[in-house]
Amino acid sequence: MTRVTLDQLLVDIPSRKLHPSQALSLQFEPGDTWAILGPNGVGKTTLLHTLAGLKEPRQGSVWLGQANLRHVHRLQIAQQVGIMFQEHHDGFPATVFENALMGRFPHLSPWEMETEQDVALAQKALAELDLEHLSQRSLSSLSGGERQRSALATLLTQQPDVWLVDEPTNHLDLHHQVAAMALLTQQAKQNSTVIMTLHDVNIAAQWCSHVLLLYEDAPARFGPTDALLTKANLEPLYKQTLSLTTVQGRSFFVPDIGRF
Repeated sequence: MTRVTLDQLLVDIPSRKLHPSQALSLQFEPGDTWAILGPNGVGKTTLLHTLAGLKEPRQGSVWLGQANLRHVHRLQIAQQVGIMFQEHHDGFPATVFENALMGRFPHLSPWEMETEQDVALAQKALAELDLEHLSQRSLSSLSGGERQRSALATLLTQQPDVWLVDEPTNHLDLHHQVAAMALLTQQAKQNSTVIMTLHDVNIAAQWCSHVLLLYEDAPARFGPTDALLTKANLEPLYKQTLSLTTVQGRSFFVPDIGRF
């Protein structure tokens, strides 16, 4: 299993000037489920793209296991790291099943055809994401939520050690939100490293073992969810007053709209 280490990392956001004190040095360990939280434009998606090697950092480095990501071949990265983007664009026409099967491409040699095992992995992934009945449908015909689940199915078929997921609950109804988060936490229990961006603090509170809070004008804070998700940390993060309530022993944060 693969640890991801950040060493004095500053992501490259052209429109923002980051102070050296905002550099990130931390480790994402196998078995942990991390949520990256922060306001719009703070660099959550940019950070995921940097962790995937798709974007060069402004400063510092990302380590995949014992290797500096900058020196790892793109194919080797794809064999270990899977990323699900926030927006889904079709490169070419494909069915839901064909899209899931694409997750096996990093593991195949040039011109090698998918094996029965590869096909079985894709079929299993579609079943887990409640997409079996849509397997022969064109991606372009799907709803936003169905496309989101299809993207997760592709990632599940890929079987990466490191999961980078941008807004996994986007477009999903409540039932499928729960199913998606259960799937991600299950991957962590199987010793994968799971890192996701979220806008919903309460989803992070319920499902994630660790959080990384990215502030616009202050150093980031990170650590175990129970210790970090407090009004004292979240109100300056979102510049919003919050009320804290408890349901069945779990903490929930509610915007105080009376003081908006």
